[in-house]
Amino acid sequence: MLVDAHWHDVARLAAALAPPGEAQDVSQQAWTQAYAAYPRLRAADNLRSWLLTITHRAAMDAHRARARRPSPVGTLSEPAAATPLDHTDHTDHAAHTAHGAHPHLATGPDPALSAGSALSAGSALSAHADPALWAAVAALPIRQRTALALRYICDLDHATVADHLDTTPAASRRLVSDALAALRVRLADPSALAAEDDS
Repeated sequence: MLVDAHWHDVARLAAALAPPGEAQDVSQQAWTQAYAAYPRLRAADNLRSWLLTITHRAAMDAHRARARRPSPVGTLSEPAAATPLDHTDHTDHAAHTAHGAHPHLATGPDPALSAGSALSAGSALSAHADPALWAAVAALPIRQRTALALRYICDLDHATVADHLDTTPAASRRLVSDALAALRVRLADPSALAAEDDS
């Protein structure tokens, strides 16, 4: 029941915050930690926020672990940034779970949603998005990406985002504003992302 109620939130936050190619590992780690800690949970009034905190910490742990790992010489480039899970309500729960897949796994980004729709608001982040948008999000500094993901993917208010980031609501607003401004620039001029990588 806990998994079904919060699967999307954990998986989408992991997809937005985890290092490339590690979203599923981060999501699984978050659920494992939550399962282990659940018996010790004193107040179950805000399970969603508790799970998002665990997921956020698991993603940051994955970044720290990746930074400590030596990178082999001559490796291929990183896989493309993960796209978030969709909001599709799969009605045939038994058929999906019978084959070992969770019923809420995404089938991919929705081509009907263009990157341009994210230029005016972050609402596109909470729905399907094209790969260009998610590549631009993945290129953001981790703190901006985290604030943006918590605000628009998890639909948290700035006070709650600030609590997750150990900052003030005003600083949360600024992080989200800076992230959206950077996305507007990157999506309006794709060469801006390549130029940033060169510096």
